[in-house]
Amino acid sequence: MKVPADTKASTTCDECPIRYRAVCARCEADELSRLEEIKFYRSFEPGQPIVWGGDRMDFVASVVSGVATLTQTLEDGRTQMVGLLLPSDFLGRPGRDRAAYDAVAISRVVLCCFRRKPFDDMMTAMPHLSQRLLEMTLDELDAAREWMLLLGRKTAREKIASFIAIVARREASLQESKPGGQMTIELPLTREAMADYLGLTLETVSRQISALKREGVIELQGKRGVLLPDFERLVGESGDDSDGGWIA
Repeated sequence: MKVPADTKASTTCDECPIRYRAVCARCEADELSRLEEIKFYRSFEPGQPIVWGGDRMDFVASVVSGVATLTQTLEDGRTQMVGLLLPSDFLGRPGRDRAAYDAVAISRVVLCCFRRKPFDDMMTAMPHLSQRLLEMTLDELDAAREWMLLLGRKTAREKIASFIAIVARREASLQESKPGGQMTIELPLTREAMADYLGLTLETVSRQISALKREGVIELQGKRGVLLPDFERLVGESGDDSDGGWIA
């Protein structure tokens, strides 16, 4: 697999925008110094593949900025988007040398990368890394279960509202705050990609977004900007409670 040339690191771990959300969040100063010695950056332009499913991966990485899609392709060529990689998400799995999914940048993506073998060795020597990665893996499992519920049981309107609420919660978490009140976010996907991700048609996505806008639940700003006048009202439209759980 052809990958972009390595990019010289432009920031230290202490200055990193995802410092307290990434896999290194619990590392002490001396541990961060060891990570500094083995890290390197790679950047990918929109539409550029990061890795293809089944390819050998010689690195693992944290997403510093940008958004990528995770897609699985069936033998007959059909594809399904199965997830998103957002800032602070982790790409790759220690102990696995093959990518499970296609990962493709949909905006300019910057990765903080570590060669697999040195990182695996550090996980053994630095329990903070293993503990944090376990937490992130369990969060990913919870998100996958939530997505199963969204795709299988929610209406088209609830799917759109849920997706916007998920993005809002994620952006708030990166700012170390809780979502609430009035918020402004940027949707990571085009409407076509949202349709694919949510199992809807483009027409349905556009219709439901227009309905939410018409009823004052959201306000659109430019191509992907969304103003949420009242986050709790959006949550109510999603069929979830304030913490993201399903309302029975």
